[in-house]
Amino acid sequence: MTGASVLFDAPGPKARRRSLIFSIIAGVLVVAALGWMFLTLNAPKESGGITLPGMFDASRWDIYADPEIWSFIIFQGVWGTLRAAIVAAVLAIIIGVLFSLLRSAETAWIRIPTAVVIEFFRGMPVLLMMLFILLVGSTGQYWAVVWALAVYNGALIGEALRAGLVSLPRGQREAGLSLGMRPLQSKMLVEFPQAFRQMLPIIVAQLVVLLKDTSLGYIVGYQELLRVTLNNLSSFYGNRYLFSLFVITWLLYLAMNLSLSWFARWLARRGDRRLRPAKGGPLPEDPSQAILVAQANAAARQSEDNSSR
Repeated sequence: MTGASVLFDAPGPKARRRSLIFSIIAGVLVVAALGWMFLTLNAPKESGGITLPGMFDASRWDIYADPEIWSFIIFQGVWGTLRAAIVAAVLAIIIGVLFSLLRSAETAWIRIPTAVVIEFFRGMPVLLMMLFILLVGSTGQYWAVVWALAVYNGALIGEALRAGLVSLPRGQREAGLSLGMRPLQSKMLVEFPQAFRQMLPIIVAQLVVLLKDTSLGYIVGYQELLRVTLNNLSSFYGNRYLFSLFVITWLLYLAMNLSLSWFARWLARRGDRRLRPAKGGPLPEDPSQAILVAQANAAARQSEDNSSR
């Protein structure tokens, strides 16, 4: 008896037929909705006695035959978004690590103020933080966007890492301390790598949110993808191309977010393969256990050297 059959009964012929019918009906409804949306958007519209072509008419997409348009979108818009997102993501992870260490400190006068600071940054809107940094710090649009995203997402990542540290078995910490490690050494070398790997899906999800939140730089005047396409190009070419610019912007954001998610899944699979035993070979050591074994071997060798002397 398999584990699946214990949890639920296998569907019979009637249930499978019903499920197939419902799936076909749902698929037909989805296709009909998409067809209706396409026909509605592509229908010509009257405005001020002038007949405007549909949204998918070729006259609304002819500007994309010019390579300079794509060069402007990629090198100004996409690169502006990625430049801010990459730097902010690195800073957010660093800030998150620091917050998680301070938040999980044993000393109350470190732990409690850190909790207050984290809650303060988590409760502040990112746009308000951008405006505050821009107006008070006079850092310029780029660094206002980067630091606001880094601090806000760093607070969220710090809470996720702290939750990962708390969820680890106490034996991990006790094993490190029993080998003579200081509490900070045990946390950084034994506990933290495991917590980071455990919380990696949450961290990646937050980095995807960070990438999308770079569009808030539109308000503070930063030249990112949304401002380049829906402000600069639409103002230059007119509202005739607003819908096509919206679609291109959406597809580019979708491509960047899916690429980040794919990279995270690839990284997780690569880590799982490292921990998976080779066919017919011995079980690989967990990274944290390998550190502990290395420390124990070093201590044993040192004691043997001392006794031989």
